[in-house]
Amino acid sequence: MHASQADRDTTRLDAPTRPRLDAGRTHRYLASVTGPLRHQNDQTATCLVLASASPRRREILAATGIAFEVLPAEIEERPLAGESPPELAERLAREKALDVATRLPHAPARPVLGSDTIVVAGEAVLGKPRDESHAVELLAQLMGTTHRVMTGIALCWSDGREPISRVVVSRVEMRQATRRELEEYVALGESLDKAGGYALQGEGRRFVVDVQGSPSNVIGLPLEETLELLDRASPSIRLSIRNGIR
Repeated sequence: MHASQADRDTTRLDAPTRPRLDAGRTHRYLASVTGPLRHQNDQTATCLVLASASPRRREILAATGIAFEVLPAEIEERPLAGESPPELAERLAREKALDVATRLPHAPARPVLGSDTIVVAGEAVLGKPRDESHAVELLAQLMGTTHRVMTGIALCWSDGREPISRVVVSRVEMRQATRRELEEYVALGESLDKAGGYALQGEGRRFVVDVQGSPSNVIGLPLEETLELLDRASPSIRLSIRNGIR
């Protein structure tokens, strides 16, 4: 049964439900390139590469049954002068994918997925906290407001073909909270490697009232849009995904 558009666009979080990310599934997904493969028995030759060290992105991708390898990108994640938040997220995603794609052999061609998630309060981009005190300050800016979470996703290929990319935006409404509540949450230890200082899939959901858009986008990888991106790259990729999920 397919959810309605309204159901997909808005997810109420009145109850502290955790997104179901079953990383234990073992179905295989091969991102097939166009044309015949030189080594039919070498499955890793056409396996998707995730250009990220994020455990959240690995969990989201693994829950679909997609088989992939992880090769983290090595880029400097700084905004450019005059760059808007959506431009920043999309550029960083493309640079991550390109960085990894250029380190892979040219042939056989392999798809590389890059992603970058930022939290935007007003027009200010909130990065990862420097320390616990900074985490409390970042969270304080979000309490009682609705902020945006933007994730850039990009797909590049090791054979140098033109990359494709897009930005996905979700809106997160948060309740008011006391400074003591924020300090107690930060003391749990899950804030320091999260943009904006909270984790929707963890204890940070205690502050979240409503998510408009993709919940997996807030966690770090908009799943439906990522699959659509793979579909745009090659119909054979979409076919392999469907076979893998069944």
